[in-house]
Amino acid sequence: MPKHGSKGEVTSRPAATAASMVLRAPKSDKVAKTAAASALTQRPNKKKHP
Repeated sequence: MPKHGSKGEVTSRPAATAASMVLRAPKSDKVAKTAAASALTQRPNKKKHP
């Protein structure tokens, strides 16, 4: 598993999808959005196509 972040944690794809949904939901509170953003920062970057 690729290392990312200070502890080598990587958010799974399903968790990242859920986090994205939380960020898009207008009724999500600030704490939920902060946690979701944190989870997404632990996702590996997508490969860039030339």
